[in-house]
Amino acid sequence: MRSLPNLKFCAILIFLAFLSACVSHNHAPVRDLERPQTVNWGKHQVEKGETLYSIAWRYGRDYRDLATINRISAPYLLKPGEIIRLHVAKNNEPAPKRKWTPPKPKQNSGNSPVRKNVEPVKVAVAGPLQWRWPAQGKLVGTFSSWTDNKGIDIAAPKGSPVLAAAPGTVVYAGDGLIGYGNLVIIKHDAQYLSAYAHNQRILVSEKDNVKVGAKIAEIGSTGSKNVKLHFEIRKNGNPVNPLNYLPKHVN
Repeated sequence: MRSLPNLKFCAILIFLAFLSACVSHNHAPVRDLERPQTVNWGKHQVEKGETLYSIAWRYGRDYRDLATINRISAPYLLKPGEIIRLHVAKNNEPAPKRKWTPPKPKQNSGNSPVRKNVEPVKVAVAGPLQWRWPAQGKLVGTFSSWTDNKGIDIAAPKGSPVLAAAPGTVVYAGDGLIGYGNLVIIKHDAQYLSAYAHNQRILVSEKDNVKVGAKIAEIGSTGSKNVKLHFEIRKNGNPVNPLNYLPKHVN
């Protein structure tokens, strides 16, 4: 009878060991909340301020493919509430013909201030694009498909200038893409676009033409936990490593 407490004690130890073996020690994967998650929806409803370029950027598509699928002609004007197909229909049925006409631009009555655009520059560039660093600072994040970082991150003091990495036309300027904060997208030619995210202040507007090195924004922390510039380059809609295009040293 005296051995009964010992037996109970041993049984308890065995039970605890069994529970310990059943507990998983694997940690839950850490997800970067600053980057928007990929959404594989078949359609997208246009919201105010969105452009075909920003929608294509959001879903990792080439804007030209979306234009073809939805039968949208240049300059690719959209209206809020319009439905954009992201993929070709399974039965290859073309998108319905658009039933609206883009509004005519309002004429200046003389009372509205005339905004001065950034100095115009031709978008077509002879030969390969000459890229430059979009900001001066410390490189704190690099391109990686493993961490879903589709560009690079440059840390610099808030308010530091953000510069156009190559000449082109501003095709998006706003805060409609989750995870990017105040964002500027520049179209450089038929293949290349670049993006500048988390800006404190945007200094350009859509349709502005910019030269390489032109100040387009100020570094900030909108849509991010840290003050930094997130910079991306896309070729035919696909993310590419900016470090393969930028000079070896920050200029």
